[in-house]
Amino acid sequence: MILFLFLSHLGVGIALTLVFVSREAGVKFFRFNAGLAAILIAIALAFFAGRAGPGGIIGPGGPGRTVGLEGVGLVALAVAEAALLLYWATVGRMLARVRPAMTAIAVGGGVLAVVLQARALAAGDAVPMQVLTAVSFVSSAVLLGSTCTAMILGHWYLVIPSLQGRHLQSIVKLHIASLVFRIVVVGAAVFAGIALWEAGPAPSGLNVGSFRRYIMSVDGIFFWQRVLFGLAGPAVLSYLTWETAKIRSTQSATGILYVDFFTVVVGEVLAKYLVLATRVPL
Repeated sequence: MILFLFLSHLGVGIALTLVFVSREAGVKFFRFNAGLAAILIAIALAFFAGRAGPGGIIGPGGPGRTVGLEGVGLVALAVAEAALLLYWATVGRMLARVRPAMTAIAVGGGVLAVVLQARALAAGDAVPMQVLTAVSFVSSAVLLGSTCTAMILGHWYLVIPSLQGRHLQSIVKLHIASLVFRIVVVGAAVFAGIALWEAGPAPSGLNVGSFRRYIMSVDGIFFWQRVLFGLAGPAVLSYLTWETAKIRSTQSATGILYVDFFTVVVGEVLAKYLVLATRVPL
């Protein structure tokens, strides 16, 4: 379930952030990223099939506890996959007029799938927690996608040395904005978890008082690692990337983005584990 959520969010995020990249990056850049997104979503669907039980996805509580995923969510993800494959097959070739429509379908289907994943996971929770889970999943996809796309675009300056530096600066801006958005969402999730502890009612799967005790216990190391690697680390690294991109040191910026992407991946994988373990969308 962790890998399904992580890979689908990464694939959808890449498709989403491609919209913000200039065409000057070249046909091969868009073909490579569309193919990468399609591969990630295909692997995610394979993990879903491997973990599905009679009632849906087997949750962290074992076979006796399942997390249902609505069929429309899977259909939306499959539609996004098909659109990405068609985009990959046609970019730079025939059917140029079809590609904008394929991009819109891939992004729309992917975002819808991510929102429905959140709805299925937070089923039975209070409405504010359901909304927060959906926003958290979308912010995760945007952060993962912007980081990966920025890293690949930085590498692309070796492929197209004449590519203007402003394109890297633009995608780094998107990465920083998505990181700020993610930090705000995680902060709201932490506040909601603690407020639920204080108020009494808690979402299904989260015992009253367990979240505060969890983050202050030995097991809470996963929460603090999530904050350190997934939020604090990228905050410092994204700033360094921005400063190096401003002086058009694309190779240095790309090197930092490799480390940045690694920390974001670690943080988001831990976030998927934590949302399944505590039902707080971190």
